[in-house]
Amino acid sequence: MLPSISPETRSTDGANAAPFTGKENRRIQRISLPLPVRAEVRMDSKTSWNEVTRFSDVSAFGAGFVLKRPIKRGRLVQLTSPMPRQLRSFDFSEPQYKVWGLVRRCIATTGKGKKEPEYSIGVAFIGRTPPATYLENPSLLYDLVTHENNGNGFWHIDLADLRGDESHLPKDHRRHTRYSIQEQLTIKQLDESDNVLFTETTVTENISLGGAAVFSTLQAEIGAFVRVRSETYDVEIMSVVRGSRVGPDGITRLHLEFVDQFFPLEGIE
Repeated sequence: MLPSISPETRSTDGANAAPFTGKENRRIQRISLPLPVRAEVRMDSKTSWNEVTRFSDVSAFGAGFVLKRPIKRGRLVQLTSPMPRQLRSFDFSEPQYKVWGLVRRCIATTGKGKKEPEYSIGVAFIGRTPPATYLENPSLLYDLVTHENNGNGFWHIDLADLRGDESHLPKDHRRHTRYSIQEQLTIKQLDESDNVLFTETTVTENISLGGAAVFSTLQAEIGAFVRVRSETYDVEIMSVVRGSRVGPDGITRLHLEFVDQFFPLEGIE
């Protein structure tokens, strides 16, 4: 049985919504329902990871939960859960409900008694299947476009616009300029349990608010997670390896995407 519901509602991306007045509108309300859920994230055509957690809140069209790993805002994630029939939009008789969601929030938090951060994730449900562009390239980023049925249905999405004028947008919605500067960083390679496998101190070839290319001897595969530490700025950022290349000098560069926060380059931007 679902828990009791207060008259407050909110949309799938966390914005406040008007109180529901009809039976159908009740389905869009977020409720506290700690059901188990499996989140599967595909980094590229060959690399994926998954984690089992519990919903912190959920509606028919969005959910919140906590993960040990971050997910980049704009990525797609498949969720599998024994969702109550009242909160489903399809597969009403299946034991497990599989729905795709677009990540709208990823915030690092520190749980009680835990040294390592966890990540508060918020997703907007987009339906039973991902778009064809995702199947071709799972690393693409997307954004919300419209809501079905006047706000009472799944979200429609489109590829995130990385070319338009973004000066009016907040930083977390912008593409970022790369600066060819050397910043000293410490990189910690992690295993599946977040244990440190290898540490090295290096410098960047270039860096932006959202990522960097760093000289490295790490044998890190695409999709691997690393922690990037800057003593200068006193910040540590969870990052994911997006690629590697060997330069004309014979030295390998790792291309890193910062996931849970930006690099503090406000003095340069």
